Amino acid sequence: MPKLTIDGIPVEVPDGTTIIQAAKQAGVKIPTLCYLEEVQAIGACRVCVVEVEGARTLVASCVAPVAEGMKIHTHSKRAREARKTVVELLLSDHDGDCQICVRNEDCELQDLARTLGIKEVRYQGEKSKRIVDESTPAVVRDTSKCVLCRRCITVCNEVQGVGGLFPQNRGFETVIGPAFCSDLDDVVCVQCGQCGAVCPVGAIVERDQISDVFSALDDPTKTVVVQTAPAIRAALGECFGLPPGTLVTGKMVTALRRLGFHAVFDTNFAADLCIMEEGTELLTRLKKKLVDGEDIALPMFTSCSPGWIKFLEHFYPDMIPNVSTCKSPQQMFGAIAKTYYAKKIGKKPEDIVVVSIMPCTAKKYEHQRPEMNSSGVRDVDYVLTTRELGRMIKQAGIDFVNLPDDKQDSPLGLSTGAADIFANTGGVMEAAIRTVYEIVTGRELPFDGLHVTPIEGLEGIKEASLKLEQCVPEWAFLEGATVNIAVAHGLGNARALIERVRSGEKTYHFIEIMTCPGGCIGGGGQPRFTDNSVRLARIQAIYKEDEGKQLRKSHVNPDIQKLYEEFLGHPNSEVSHHLLHTHYHARTKV
Repeated sequence: MPKLTIDGIPVEVPDGTTIIQAAKQAGVKIPTLCYLEEVQAIGACRVCVVEVEGARTLVASCVAPVAEGMKIHTHSKRAREARKTVVELLLSDHDGDCQICVRNEDCELQDLARTLGIKEVRYQGEKSKRIVDESTPAVVRDTSKCVLCRRCITVCNEVQGVGGLFPQNRGFETVIGPAFCSDLDDVVCVQCGQCGAVCPVGAIVERDQISDVFSALDDPTKTVVVQTAPAIRAALGECFGLPPGTLVTGKMVTALRRLGFHAVFDTNFAADLCIMEEGTELLTRLKKKLVDGEDIALPMFTSCSPGWIKFLEHFYPDMIPNVSTCKSPQQMFGAIAKTYYAKKIGKKPEDIVVVSIMPCTAKKYEHQRPEMNSSGVRDVDYVLTTRELGRMIKQAGIDFVNLPDDKQDSPLGLSTGAADIFANTGGVMEAAIRTVYEIVTGRELPFDGLHVTPIEGLEGIKEASLKLEQCVPEWAFLEGATVNIAVAHGLGNARALIERVRSGEKTYHFIEIMTCPGGCIGGGGQPRFTDNSVRLARIQAIYKEDEGKQLRKSHVNPDIQKLYEEFLGHPNSEVSHHLLHTHYHARTKV
């Protein structure tokens, strides 16, 4: 436990602690730009330099370990001037159009300049070549705003394991992007948006569709409906200064009504529908395997996360048969809205516009997939991220924080607590188990509060086993069977889990995979900045939402039951397969 002083404050910390970590313990904030706690510490930007007595040069505090007797000065004249020069040099090569930048007032470089008292850009001269990459439907790259912090590279390569971004060229010619300065659409990119979620500036942002949605709302010939993903209600408040994890479900509904949507529905309704379809598919696969002796693909993977599906298509196409054929709740909702709901209100599918509010940039890619048109037209028309909805509400002059609460419309607005937890890593699995276990045994899950605790939390890979006993006659063949389940979040963890399965090291029956760390609550379209403390706050809010509902299992949702009675027939019916199921295909790795 080395003893040292930081700005005259005595500190004692474990050996191996970095200066920036020790300063945090002492209540001293050191400015940073490239640093990501628990993810990246490379000392690339030099904004975090401090002066250490006896050291020949200034030290990058994010990578330098403490030592016994160190005397550190975080805001000495030498340190302050060095930081200021670094930021001024960054600003000299930065597109300074802050007034119209989507990251204005949400920009770490802007905050740094303000904190360091920079009032003018002293260094003028040639600027790096600007590349604007608008090749994907999900994200847009603008190299003129890039500060070469390499956060996106770390997340893409080390956290997600995709490898779409690298430094290209050297020195003044350095560009962060795909190989050979290609567009993102020309390389493997799952469009998860995690690169943009950690970008300190506006170099990578979601493709903005706000004006498209306003245009649809202004069109008197269209009926515009909106669906809201479960993760939105625990994060949207952050766009308006509320703490992470503040539930704003009712205010969100009111805001959407005031924006002019003709009906405000809930993706949670479709999440309950997804459980009915996916749970039935799992049980059907087990029956074919155990009773009929068919060579059926197991384990079965969930298919709710479009970034994960694209990852699988690129890197593990041989395992596509293992993926559930169910569409994601977003796409199921669109198909039902333009068929079942359209018929109820006497509208043609082409006269209904479906807008999704999602925590995920990959949803912008998903809704444009050619398979997603089973209603006869595109099932979902526009996708806005949580951040975009926040901006849209502000543009409309709506005082979000002081809005009264309202409820979603019927019939596509009623949902259960099982649907809420789709937002969290492990939530889809838990929701499925709540229903499948009760269908097979006739009893509720024997867990406290219906929660499957081994698959909760932020551990990268989680697993559990469930023994089936006293099964109802229809499912007697499962009597005494042990069902093995696993959960992974973040594509790097997904890769590790798949390799365990392929090698035979592990045997599972059902696997949930979410693209983003923490699940949808940590999606690439959520308010910045998302670290584990924010993820946990949002997760707890979602569990609170679940526990506060009277209905907590998907199969007891009366509007889902009515949908089957009036329209679909039964789970995995011919109509269901046409509207709610799809197929995926192999993609190249380049």
